[in-house]
Amino acid sequence: MKNASKPYDWLSITIHWLSAVVIIGLFAVGLWMVDLNYYSQWYKPAPHWHKSAGLCLAFVTLFRLVWKTLKGHPAIEGARWEQVGAKLAHWVIYVMLFGLFISGYLISTADGRAIEVFNWFSVPAAGELFPNQADIAGEVHYYLAFGLIGLAALHALAALKHHYINKDNTLKKMLGVK
Repeated sequence: MKNASKPYDWLSITIHWLSAVVIIGLFAVGLWMVDLNYYSQWYKPAPHWHKSAGLCLAFVTLFRLVWKTLKGHPAIEGARWEQVGAKLAHWVIYVMLFGLFISGYLISTADGRAIEVFNWFSVPAAGELFPNQADIAGEVHYYLAFGLIGLAALHALAALKHHYINKDNTLKKMLGVK
């Protein structure tokens, strides 16, 4: 049986907050990058960093799901509808993240070039798998990014609601305090 007052473990907390910072950063950089022109000094480095951070986040997210499966997590507090909503929101966040990872990969590798991850290693390209792949994947990536940021904002507001209105341990558990 899950304990509602038990906090998350330190690794889950670290991955959660690191992921939040990276996701917000990738969103901001992504919005900024679309306005770069060929003559900008950031035209090549910004996408390189964006792709590298995105792929690192993909690996961390995969690890996070495995860790969550093995370690478990504290019980979700609140009314039944809040518990169901929280579980659904978490899974939708994961689906959106993987949609972003896949669409970003399809955008980046449509021309057949591998993705260099911080110049540490390369992720091989699949090439163009369907016509207009980069454009279609770009549209999907764009709308998923806005959807994810919207859902993350709702997630944060729900945590604040639990903390200030319900006065339960929802936020404290993710901060590592009882």
